[in-house]
This record gives sequence, structure tokens and C-alpha cells, in this order.
Amino acid sequence: MNDRDEKGTRVYFDHNATTGARREVVEAMLPYFSRRFGNASSLHLFGQEARNAVERARSQVASLIGAEPGEIIFTSGGTESDNLAIRGVVAAKRTPARRPHVITSSIEHPAVIRTCRALEKEGVDVTFLPVNSLGAVSAEEVEAAVRPETLLISVMLANNETGVIQPSAAIAGVARRGGIAFHVDAVQGAGKIPVDAGAVGADLMSISAHKFYGPKGIGALYIRRGTGIEAVLTGGHQESGLRAGTENVPAIAGFGEACRISADRLGAEMAHIARLRDRIERGILAAIPDVGINGAGAERVPNTCNVTVRRVEGEALTLYLSVLGFALSSGSACATGETDPSHVLIAMGLDPVDAQGSIRISLGAENTDEEVDAFLDALPRVAARLREMSPIRGKC
Repeated sequence: MNDRDEKGTRVYFDHNATTGARREVVEAMLPYFSRRFGNASSLHLFGQEARNAVERARSQVASLIGAEPGEIIFTSGGTESDNLAIRGVVAAKRTPARRPHVITSSIEHPAVIRTCRALEKEGVDVTFLPVNSLGAVSAEEVEAAVRPETLLISVMLANNETGVIQPSAAIAGVARRGGIAFHVDAVQGAGKIPVDAGAVGADLMSISAHKFYGPKGIGALYIRRGTGIEAVLTGGHQESGLRAGTENVPAIAGFGEACRISADRLGAEMAHIARLRDRIERGILAAIPDVGINGAGAERVPNTCNVTVRRVEGEALTLYLSVLGFALSSGSACATGETDPSHVLIAMGLDPVDAQGSIRISLGAENTDEEVDAFLDALPRVAARLREMSPIRGKC
């Protein structure tokens, strides 16, 4: 992934956007493109080979998050899982007598925020909770927002831009006391930190394979037994009647293998990545004046560093570094093309101009100290150059 070619060194620091599939993951997928190409719903040998792969992967996914295989529904990814969780619970629980109510936060992924905005147009009340300056939701504010008609609370496990981990277990307690379904978007947590659906207290949990070295286009929704939910995508009987459509067997097999490997290597990889992240943050603070680490002081996933370089536009910084061979992000990859500052950083109280000067560095298991050294050499020079050119003035 990080290699040298005729254009020079290429360093990938954008693992929250996506990761490359591990070699073992690709090898696990290959037979189901050709020799074992059967439809998993077919009763003959070809179909049963595919079915066995799907069920083996289901067990591997369940094992990663402390669930039972029967509680795992395969989807096309995190976005579909979020939609199924939110729309499916609202559809199952709403009644004509009461206008349904959903609680979420102001820092959620667009797959949650925009789904909730769409539900508002369909007659659902939604409360978007604020966060503190560290980017964390308060369980007390969740509890204060609960109404008799509240059907669902949806708060992410770890933020995709800052890496800040939310108080899921405390929020789950609020949901349990109120008899409310609790959905956790764990797309940026699963495969990066230990995740146990029971310990988190989730009734529903979204995960996505391509965030931890699995293939794109495949994800899962954990649904705790007894949770009321209706299908959003209708058609065939696949996935316990909750997700119609022929299963993507190669991707499912790869997803399962990614989960197996992650479970085996998580501890060692977390320690390695956390050390590199801490080196980067110390180096930035020492070398560049007038910067801030967003979410510093909060519990975070070990791979994510969100930095505000004041008096510099984050997009310009990202593009300049890209020319030098460093791949990172000026925000969420899902927001590329938008000119507004990050909704996450604004919710944390950052000045909109400062929010525009933020970049996200998200590390992976294959990153090295040499790459960190090269980055810490390049970033101060690029920041200084852009500040000289910047129309945004101020004193360091």
C-alpha cells in the first residue's frame, strides 16, 4: 500500500476513509468468483458451498463483536446498515397515535444525519444533541431529551473525523430504562478497538469491512435478539427476510476473513498505531506554532489525529501534501466536494475559519516510523509556505 514507484514515495495516512484488503482477505474471496460461484439460496452443491461460506463469515463477524451468528445481517456497507437500523426500527415501532421521536447527535456520520433529516420530512421528530468541546455526547443530555414517544437513540461509537469515543454504555443505560432501542454506528470502531456489542449495550450496531482491511461494498448490522425491526429493502427471503437480494458471497467471505485477522492482531496493531499517532501529535505541536489537536484529552481510537493548522486552509494543505506523496484528508471522505466547514468541528465549538484549516491523519497497521519522520519533516514546511500565501491573517 505504501510503496515506491517512478513518482517517489507514497504514504497512506487516510485509513478512516478506506483501507486496502489484506492479502489473506483477497485469497479468501477468490474461489467464490469462479469455482464456487453458486447462489447461496440454491439447494444443490454449488449453492451449499456458497451458503457454507456465508455462514462461516457470519460466525467470524459475530465473534469480532461478541455477538451470536444469528444476530448478524449482511448489508452493502455502513450506510445501508445505518439506514436499516434507523428506518427499520421506526417502521416497526411507530403507531398512528403518537408522532415518533428519534434522538441522535450533531456529530454523526452523514448516513445517520441525512437519514434522520429525511425522516423529519416523513413525520418523525428528531433531536440532534450537542457535544462538548472534546466532541463527546453527554448521557445526561440524552436522558433529558427522552420523551414518551421516543423510539430510538442512535449515537456513534467513535467519530470518523476526530476518533473520539462516545459513552455508549451510559447511553445504553438511558435507553434500557426507557424501553428505547439503541443503535450504535461502530463503523470507525470495529476492527480498530475491542468492540463487544453486549458491553456497549447496543440493540443494533453497524460495521463495515473496508474500514479494517476487508473489501468494499460489504457490511453488517448486528440486531440483538428480540429487537423490533422491519425490512427496508424488500424482495426475497435472504438475511432472515431483512435484507433482500442475492448475497455477495465473495465479499462476505472476505469480510469474515478480515474479522478473523483483526481479532487475532488487534492488540499488537493498536499498540503500534497508537505509538505512531502520539509521535505525530508531539511532533506537530513541537514544530508548528498556532495548531491544535481536536479531541485531545478525550478517549479516542488509537489511529486518528485531527489537527487544526490556523491561518491555513485544510484543503490546500491536503492537496499540497498529496503532491509530495502523502495521502490524508481535510475532513470526512464522505464529505468530499463540500465547501462548508466540518459539522463535527463546528459542533465542538471551533471557529468556522479554524475548522476549515483542519486535517485528519488516520493511521494503519502498515505505517512505519520512517513514514512518520518524512511527514513530520514535510508538514511544517508546507504549513509555513501556505501561511505566507494565505489571505487568512493573524499572529502566531
